[in-house]
Amino acid sequence: MQIDQVDSEILPDGKKVDRYRLTNSQGMQVDIGNLGGAILSLLVPDHRGRLSDVMLGFDSLREYQKNPPHFGVIIGRYANRIAHAKFTLDGMEYTLAKNHGENHLHGGVKGFDKQIWAVQEVKEEDAVGVRLFYVSEDGEEGYPGRLSVTVTYRLTEANEIRIDYYGVTDKKTILNLTNHAYFNLSGAESGSILEHELLVNAETFTPVRDEGAIPTGEIRSVRGTLLDFLKPTPIGDRIDNDYDQLRYGYGYDHNYVLKEGAGILGLAARVRDPKSGRILEVATTEPGVQLYTANHLDGSLVGKEGVRYGKREAFCLETQHFPDSPNHPNFPSTVLAPGEEFTSTTIYKFLAK
Repeated sequence: MQIDQVDSEILPDGKKVDRYRLTNSQGMQVDIGNLGGAILSLLVPDHRGRLSDVMLGFDSLREYQKNPPHFGVIIGRYANRIAHAKFTLDGMEYTLAKNHGENHLHGGVKGFDKQIWAVQEVKEEDAVGVRLFYVSEDGEEGYPGRLSVTVTYRLTEANEIRIDYYGVTDKKTILNLTNHAYFNLSGAESGSILEHELLVNAETFTPVRDEGAIPTGEIRSVRGTLLDFLKPTPIGDRIDNDYDQLRYGYGYDHNYVLKEGAGILGLAARVRDPKSGRILEVATTEPGVQLYTANHLDGSLVGKEGVRYGKREAFCLETQHFPDSPNHPNFPSTVLAPGEEFTSTTIYKFLAK
């Protein structure tokens, strides 16, 4: 197994950012950038052993500084949405940036995805990786507390990417971290993912009230709805059917409540591409996973090798606590207090059959 620093770029503000490459003995290759902690590329074998990059993104690191779709980056302090960009903690109201209509999305205008992270290489007996460090100062993007975050990416010999998140704070705050990887198991340039077969290990989801994608607070059964993926089903089978939840999200953009629950590393989802034979299994200790089918890509973004990414040409499975949890006491808490440790693990495992 091998880790190399393979490239560096100077950003317009004069700061340097680096690209690290992780490789295992089977040829799987993962590139990580310390700008936003982005997974830049992900070469995975198909059923014939041929490698393809299954991760949407950009050729240049500096493009991630603009990065409207959050390709492959670390999301924080709060992944997903907070209604009206406000929450109350111990009787004090905090106001955040309204960067998604009236709501707050993915940590704000300059969230963790826009920051340059410190890097330490990781070399272990059965894995190589990078450990990323960032300190979010008290008041950054409106959040309370000086928060120290560590995110460790490891590539294993089992063709797994393991992501371990860790955080501590000096003042009570909220924290919800994820990675916003956009996958296409046929290859990042291969077009539609609607034939990919998806299983989500969840019997309930958190419905949204309108196009703003803020949860109503209800936890609803998937059974009898078009959001039921308890059995493997092509993503495109029902995506354009007449159902208010699909209309609100312009397709799938919903948080599923996982069977295992918080703190237990269990299967969240499984995706199979019938063309390449590639399979992605997602395991997590998080209580939820957001399924997003890239409904807002429109061909205007030029990605790797000049490819323009269009609508529903990728899927995201963002392991997380629930959207808008600070404003829903019945949702799992995202509060982190001094003396406590935030820990979370997600594993992306790749197979081919």
